[in-house]
Amino acid sequence: MRVDDLILVCVADQVVAPPDMFDRHVPEKWRDQAPRSVRKPEGHEVWVFEGNEIPNIGLNAVAGRPPEDYNMDVTSYDQIRRGTYDIHERVKDMNVNGVLGSMCFPSFPQFCGQLFSRAQDKELGHVMLQAYNDWHVDEWCGSYPGRFIPLGLPPIWDPELMAAEVRRLAAKGCHAITFSEDPSKLGWPTLHSEHWDPFYKACVDEGTIIALHIGSSSSIPTLEEAPIDVMITLTPMNLFQTAANLIWSPALKRFPDLKFALSEGGIGWLPYFLERIDYVYERHRFWTNQQFGDMLPSQKARENFTFCFIDDKAGIANRELIGVDNITWECDYPHSDSSWPNAPEAFAKHFDDTVSQSDIDKISHLNALKAFSYDPFAHRPKEKCTVAALRAEADGVTTSGIS
Repeated sequence: MRVDDLILVCVADQVVAPPDMFDRHVPEKWRDQAPRSVRKPEGHEVWVFEGNEIPNIGLNAVAGRPPEDYNMDVTSYDQIRRGTYDIHERVKDMNVNGVLGSMCFPSFPQFCGQLFSRAQDKELGHVMLQAYNDWHVDEWCGSYPGRFIPLGLPPIWDPELMAAEVRRLAAKGCHAITFSEDPSKLGWPTLHSEHWDPFYKACVDEGTIIALHIGSSSSIPTLEEAPIDVMITLTPMNLFQTAANLIWSPALKRFPDLKFALSEGGIGWLPYFLERIDYVYERHRFWTNQQFGDMLPSQKARENFTFCFIDDKAGIANRELIGVDNITWECDYPHSDSSWPNAPEAFAKHFDDTVSQSDIDKISHLNALKAFSYDPFAHRPKEKCTVAALRAEADGVTTSGIS
């Protein structure tokens, strides 16, 4: 494997909303109620919506800074790289990092649009959520066709509205939507409830995958006095719990073609998880009344779930136990876990000479193309999609500081 020949597609980056994000996408009637970016006397900037202030935390946008400068301070746009919020600079940062494609989760609306779900006026929340989705699909992703996988936000407070938004976005070419890893933590029914069936049906009908990002339940399993290192360590365990809930949920029996992406949860825990669910099924299905027909739960998980990793040598070493066809990769730009601007080199460290090129190609990009209905080669010749070709287009891009 030559690093320069890799084709990399990232399925979990983030976008910091630019200050003019709503200007072109909110109907005139609602414009004066749209979220707006405000600079505080202290010098940092916050988003204001319905009287509430939502800051951008520095740890969310540390690209270009050394780890010793990471912190949780509130920031302003002039303190972070333009590539975090400027689409043209983002593509430059992708090029210098050798990354062809990116799926970007939201920042201030939160991972599954929790901000808009908390709106006192739900009609207002719906208008702003659709404005965000239109900006994201039409402007952010649409500015550079083939470079981004569009990802929509759901109006999580109403499953019928969620279904309608899935269908509206699918008509725009967006076949990925976020959801909560545990909606009950947000005050909604659990993943086991039929409440979500209209949403699930629309996703199956439109070929839309549901992306469940760590932290999308707005909760982390930690003790009250634990240092923040505990939270950072345990965050992927939310998706262990989510995967367990989903595999035993009646939702996958009502909608056998429903697809989920477990986003940013890592993969090292999966061999044990898959072994464990089979063990439980073989010994307890007779009294728990679980039925998977002629399949094992692990086979069903591989059929319906897509997984991803940033840095996970244990997971890659056990890729056959996980299922090579289910593993995707992420860079996590511009967060503190990101491998930018050395993502190709960080990715390559997971593979030695015994790994087939077929496996590498699946994990680096082919699995992502299939799972997220993404076809960059329809817009860009394949020979211009490699790490070397993209980096050749990044002449003059600096990788240190916020420029």
